[in-house]
Amino acid sequence: MSTLTSLRGPARVVVRQHRWTLWIAGGLALVAVAAMIALALRSSYVSEVFAASDCRVDGADGNRPCMQTARNYLDSMFKYRQIFDYVALALIALPALLSGFVAGPLIARELETGTFRMSWTQSVSPARWLAAKLAVPAALCLAGTVALSTSLYGAQAASDNPYRSEWYTMYSYATTGTVPAAHILFGVGVGAVVGLLVRRTLPALALSLFVTGVVGVSFASFRARLWPSSTLTGKSLDVSSNIWWVETGHLTGNGERLPQGLCDRAVSEGERTRCFADHDITGHYLDYHPASHFWPLQLVETGIVLALAALALALAFRVLRRRTA
Repeated sequence: MSTLTSLRGPARVVVRQHRWTLWIAGGLALVAVAAMIALALRSSYVSEVFAASDCRVDGADGNRPCMQTARNYLDSMFKYRQIFDYVALALIALPALLSGFVAGPLIARELETGTFRMSWTQSVSPARWLAAKLAVPAALCLAGTVALSTSLYGAQAASDNPYRSEWYTMYSYATTGTVPAAHILFGVGVGAVVGLLVRRTLPALALSLFVTGVVGVSFASFRARLWPSSTLTGKSLDVSSNIWWVETGHLTGNGERLPQGLCDRAVSEGERTRCFADHDITGHYLDYHPASHFWPLQLVETGIVLALAALALALAFRVLRRRTA
């Protein structure tokens, strides 16, 4: 009997046990996808109407009615951008929510109430029981994540919104590419370990939410360091658009780096010039990521997160074997 066939029975049990939760989650995902499509169509229509008005958003035409038209257009597009950001935040929070669901209602509750014994006495081994518990939410959440990520990216691209999220912002970077799927699997692994160790529903749910959230925030804070950045130096930096600023500051005559705010207290141009001379500042530097670094950054983070997920899953099955030996 293949591993896939042996998991069908336990997987059906998981689906039946949590069918209402799965129906609600699936319904919310479908609503979100439909809302993204509708919002893209609506924003495209608003953009077409504004373009047909021959007005400009900078008000350079000097036409007062056009100024109000432009203001209404920008207000509408800013609201649409906020909705996109809210959906992105929900997608970013999904790994932590899944981790809490796996640790609490899915695993710890059965261990707390003892209902797991019924499964284990019906020719279902503990390993198969845990594998089914993890495979069902992981597969469904991966599918939902791909659908939401694709619809969000497509809606933003089709909306023709002047308020765009650059590729390096949290709303764009963390909801596209391979990173969202990796964090989903990590959430499953953390939930499994915490649920088996804590064995109580609410504490397991809270702890898994905390651990997955901390890891997600940590990656958001240092992911710019996961790939070597490019550097621009000179007396006057010609900075292009669509780049991710990592670090900027001053350079001395011997190449030493000094912080950007070193001479911020200078209130006049003369004081600033003297400050630069006192510290031998001869130029400036900028460490940045161009758009071509998107996939290297994504793949490095994905690899690290998947390694952590594999470690968490291996630990979960080891804990299960020790407690059932």
